[in-house]
Amino acid sequence: MKKQLKSIPQFTNEKEEQLFWEQNDSSDYLDWNEANKVVMPNLKPTTKTISLRLPQHLLDSIKSAAHSRDVPYQSLIKVWLQEKLHGH
Repeated sequence: MKKQLKSIPQFTNEKEEQLFWEQNDSSDYLDWNEANKVVMPNLKPTTKTISLRLPQHLLDSIKSAAHSRDVPYQSLIKVWLQEKLHGH
């Protein structure tokens, strides 16, 4: 038997809507089994600039590895971090 869904209220602004969804479970209002996947090819992930202190010899080794792969060293660091995070 399908769950009875609640009606989504009308919002007067985006802040009010954001607050509502922070405090309510969307599955009470939407049947996620009926949802369609959406591909947004032009959406770029948000990035945050950080400061990272590395020993000079380590940075030199990373730059050398990046140069041999013909990629920017910062991009290579991001790839390595992503791989380590996901266990590749």
